[in-house]
Amino acid sequence: MSKVKLKKKLDTIEEIINDACKILELMTLPSISGANQSHGVAANSQGSVTTSTSLSEIIGRDEDCDKIVAMLHEKEEHGQPDTNSAPCYSVVGIHGVSGSGKTALAQLVCAREKKDAHFDLVMWVYVTQEYCVDNLYVQMFEAATLTSCPQLSNRDTLQRILEEKLHGKRFLLVLDDVWYNIRDVMRCESLQQILSPLQAGEAGSKILVTSRTEDALLALGATKKRCIPIPVLDENVFCNLLMYYALHGVPADDHARSTLGDIGKEIAKKLKGSPLAATIVGRQLHMRQNVEDWRSVRDRNLLNETMGALWWSYHHLRDQVKRCFAFCSIFPRGHLLERHELVNLWVAEGFARLTSEGEDMEDVCREYFDELVSASFLQLKAKENSREKDYYLVHDLLHDLAEKAAGSDCFRIEYSLKLQGKYLAVEVPPNVRHIFVPIYDEELITKKICQLDNLRTLIIGSLYNLEIVGDQVLKCIFKRLRMLRVLTISAKDFIGSDVPSDVRVPACIGQLRHLRYLAFQPVSYQASGRRMILPATFAKLCHMQILDFGWIKKVVFSSCEHICSLVNLRHVICVRDVDLGSISNLTSLRTMAAFNVKREQGHELKQLGNLNKLRGQLLISGLEKVESKAEALEANLASKEGLSTLELSWGWDDEASPEVQAEVLEGLCPPKDLKSLIIKSYEGLRYPSWMHNGGPKHVNHLKLMRCSPQPGPELGVFCAHLRELRIQFCDWHALPDYMEHLKSLQTLHIKSCKNIRLLPALPQSLELLDLTGCNEVSLGSCCMERLTSLQTLMISSCNGIRSLPTLPQSIKDFKLRTDSEVLLSSCRTAGDPYWQKIKHIPYVSICKSSNNNMEIERTAMKMGVVQDQKEARKIVVRHLFLLRPTV
Repeated sequence: MSKVKLKKKLDTIEEIINDACKILELMTLPSISGANQSHGVAANSQGSVTTSTSLSEIIGRDEDCDKIVAMLHEKEEHGQPDTNSAPCYSVVGIHGVSGSGKTALAQLVCAREKKDAHFDLVMWVYVTQEYCVDNLYVQMFEAATLTSCPQLSNRDTLQRILEEKLHGKRFLLVLDDVWYNIRDVMRCESLQQILSPLQAGEAGSKILVTSRTEDALLALGATKKRCIPIPVLDENVFCNLLMYYALHGVPADDHARSTLGDIGKEIAKKLKGSPLAATIVGRQLHMRQNVEDWRSVRDRNLLNETMGALWWSYHHLRDQVKRCFAFCSIFPRGHLLERHELVNLWVAEGFARLTSEGEDMEDVCREYFDELVSASFLQLKAKENSREKDYYLVHDLLHDLAEKAAGSDCFRIEYSLKLQGKYLAVEVPPNVRHIFVPIYDEELITKKICQLDNLRTLIIGSLYNLEIVGDQVLKCIFKRLRMLRVLTISAKDFIGSDVPSDVRVPACIGQLRHLRYLAFQPVSYQASGRRMILPATFAKLCHMQILDFGWIKKVVFSSCEHICSLVNLRHVICVRDVDLGSISNLTSLRTMAAFNVKREQGHELKQLGNLNKLRGQLLISGLEKVESKAEALEANLASKEGLSTLELSWGWDDEASPEVQAEVLEGLCPPKDLKSLIIKSYEGLRYPSWMHNGGPKHVNHLKLMRCSPQPGPELGVFCAHLRELRIQFCDWHALPDYMEHLKSLQTLHIKSCKNIRLLPALPQSLELLDLTGCNEVSLGSCCMERLTSLQTLMISSCNGIRSLPTLPQSIKDFKLRTDSEVLLSSCRTAGDPYWQKIKHIPYVSICKSSNNNMEIERTAMKMGVVQDQKEARKIVVRHLFLLRPTV
């Protein structure tokens, strides 16, 4: 490094240290040298934060305070303090990055509790990073007694006198700023020592903990639902917070306040919602009450001046976790991140640092991910509905931090530049290693990006990319960017073949010898229906770990006999079909959604035998081509302990006799920890013995579709954990008699089983019962009134049901769609006993099967049940309405 560059670096370090010192002064944190003082020193002399901060400075946290106070006041069943049962206290926690307002919120809660007098004692203890257990005992004693603690040299004595002060009292203890490292065994033990004297308190006591990480809260005994991430302040509330610090108590006329207020709004936007930044900048503005100074502050890079607290948290992450977080800066602000996607990228980039033999790279990177979530560097996005996947976001302020941490390693081309026609004018750093291009642009890629010799990561496009990637561009990438480890291309379509239904990947892809992660993801329906053909040279990519083909209809390897050279392949991701053959040597494979058995070399069921690291979901189809139990046993399914979902599917061509099918299914015993099992089109003579005993005991979802053996299977092995059972298109005349013993069953779907006439006794744990297309079924035999947990009953197109049985009082939602005039006519009058059976149910819908939704909407409005079409579309309403052809 030249002297000029060295001087610049030293100047930067000096600025960071000066900023950190300013923040330490504002946060009144103790110095490191003072962290291990003698336990006899009074708490306040250690520079601890107390609850004496003026509550008028805590703005926008009233709702959060109410939520926490409600948790603190919850009544729980606790054992007596002198027993060995549950502790007398429970733990509620607040977690978030430094400067996010955790302590301020805890102060507001503490002040509320002192006023309400719900607790006999309210104690505040500031923990710090390098805490001493004796010092914390001293703080607890002084907070409980409001007197100085006597000088004691024995910890046991100190603990005993503290227990005496807490005995028989219901207390609230606030542990502020708890630092925790899950890998530090000594720290884990000392945290438990802090809690030792608290068992002397009265049942109903509470501990409120603030920490940067969720792990600290869990280590102290908080449950997940009581770990509260510090919420982001509303934009207007945040602006009010800044203006409070800037203008509180300042004599100014209305015009001056209005002018400064307008500038203050612009300043607030630059602070990205950080309460600490609002405090620091607001106090600076408070000392300069003129428009010119405020405009000067507005035009500065404020985040550089206020990011010290975040840097403080960042530097306490492990080195590899820092790299993973910095890598996140490659994605645009607001980009939705998925856990498995980030983990796979980090694995491909080589970020996983293995510390012991046998460790799995994905497991290590998942630990990194969880650490970032625990420390709030990654935040779970609020779901708009229960079916939405878990997505994670990097807050804008933390995104700025990630960019600073990444330096010139990561670069992102903004989408707005494409709209402005300035794509080609972008100056790309020549030594960049990871780059993200939101919209495909042929000139940008060929003239600029393909000149980056050190490029390791190239991510092109997003779900909104409507461009078509040309064959020449692919060839340019494959030939020029020889150091690529990650290549992801999302586009409307890919050109690479004269056959409209095929996409042929250029043979020169074999030159990307370092490639570990390859993703071709079409975003149009037309493109997803095409075949992608990989060349024989693909076998040269011996370092390949992850292949992701998204919604492509089918992926074909030109040289299946050479696929065995991809010995490092770990994940093959494709929603549809990947024609993988000769995979018996791919022992590193973790993800392979489907395997189709064929009567061809390399596609036999035995190819799965050594793939014991498979995880997640696996569909095995074409089982009609398996000829014996011995052949089925060669798949060695029982050893694939990482599988969570297994689907076994037979074809329609009657190749295998019922006796052979029975033997094959007997040999396909799943792993013992399987969670979901699906069996389709099975026509064997009997069900396997492992479904009764010896099979997977922890299955919670079972689906049987087009399974013909009579009677239905005994489900004894599933009785403890099965929660959902789906039976579809089965020819059974009755359900298994064992149903009542499925003590955990909550959801039962029976669809298009036209021969079933009677339902057996059902388990009392059942919460949802769905009967669809079962024409002959009757409800009279299942003792429905005994189903005291049943909340939802849905009956559709079951015309054999002529009357309703007595329904349990627990039902909240009842939907009936039927063409049975007997049942419909019995429900038409309010004086009818059937009305009496269902009038207590909050949500009832009864209609003809032949009526469509529009008719339901019109009739509901006509009968005055709902007032407008938007409300009518909810269909299920708080009144009984009946559609008849005459209405």
